[in-house]
Amino acid sequence: MPLFPWSLCVCAALCVLPTVRADAEDVSLLGGWQDVWLFRLFLNVLGYATIIIPGYFLISYFKRVNYLETGRGLCFPLIKTCVFGNESKTGLLEDVSTAARNESESSSSARQAVRLIFCAAGLQASYLTWGVLQERVMTRSYGATEAEGSGERFKDSQFLVFMNRILALTVSGLWCVLFKQPRHGAPMYKYSFASLSNILSSWCQYEALKYISFPTQVLAKASKVIPVMLMGKIVSHKSYEYWEYFTAALISVGVSMFLLSSSTGKHPSTVTTFSGVIILGGYIVFDSFTSNWQDNLFKHKMSSVQMMFGVNLFSCLLTVGSLLEQGAFFDSIAFMSRHSEFAFHAVLLSVCSACGQLFIFYTIGQFGAAIFTIIMTLRQAFAILLSCFLYGHAVTIVGGFGMAVVFLALFLRVYARSRMKKSSKRAPPTPVQKV
Repeated sequence: MPLFPWSLCVCAALCVLPTVRADAEDVSLLGGWQDVWLFRLFLNVLGYATIIIPGYFLISYFKRVNYLETGRGLCFPLIKTCVFGNESKTGLLEDVSTAARNESESSSSARQAVRLIFCAAGLQASYLTWGVLQERVMTRSYGATEAEGSGERFKDSQFLVFMNRILALTVSGLWCVLFKQPRHGAPMYKYSFASLSNILSSWCQYEALKYISFPTQVLAKASKVIPVMLMGKIVSHKSYEYWEYFTAALISVGVSMFLLSSSTGKHPSTVTTFSGVIILGGYIVFDSFTSNWQDNLFKHKMSSVQMMFGVNLFSCLLTVGSLLEQGAFFDSIAFMSRHSEFAFHAVLLSVCSACGQLFIFYTIGQFGAAIFTIIMTLRQAFAILLSCFLYGHAVTIVGGFGMAVVFLALFLRVYARSRMKKSSKRAPPTPVQKV
């Protein structure tokens, strides 16, 4: 049994090592030391620490003095909700998604087909548009004219994360107000762990596009099942089947084939290429932690929209605090005022992200995780093709074969998992992961 975690580590190494290859040209893509990703990440984390550390001491103090028994006053309900939570009756949320799925199965085939088309179209439209805009914002200039030259690039990935989260918070908040939700029992501060890893993974996702191509990013994201399995063993002490290890190894081989065959012309220096690998690795690690932590939080019998609201609430608090401390918030607003096209792209990016999350919840509730995974796997393939068409990324025959191996492995995982669920006659709750 101890052999399996080591095999996962080898698979992860196979995914990462090929991308360290780079051309011999010594050209730097960094404008200055203040644009170095490691420095910007340090500033961001420092900003988060100014909020997290005082919060930690406050929570420790309230628990130490047994505030739940002795506290009184106007702040008592707020502190109780944030630090201690409410006693949640198990069974209040007895698999809402399963109930909705049963209702879907009892409806006519035509109505079911229309629902499926609606879900697939909504997911594809939301996330394909999101992917195209993400690459446009991070890799292209704004305000470029023939007379003045190349224009101005937007560099602050954290502001884009904040824009996405503030709109998602608004949408999920309105949903919780308009539609009945189960009684919330989890202490609010527990969302902060998933929020921190979520904003760090999103920041890495945006920042990585400065150093690697979008198809490379998508293929690497498809391989995140490997660190998700590793993190599952560490955080949740999960065990996995043989076919899960096999498909993880198959994915790593396919990604390695694609990366080995990719041209590094756009990322000439070894430092720049290696930076892209490290940032992308950070995205995968943080995102893996987020999904596993959310899996543990779902034991409190909350709805997916409540999870969305709680995570985005702390994400907004952390990002806006860090942006204000750095002075980057008003710089980004000034950039938006100078370039109306960027303002439109940033808002549309956030709308697609928020709508995409709602489509995720609805699709899983109506058709289950297997159908959702198939739709999102197809979305990844379409995203690569669309990016190659719009932005001129070249894919070799070997790279295309590697992509086919990755998506074949993903479909094999879906098929094997659905067969196991049918044989066991059980439908365990599936945590909704950020795509």
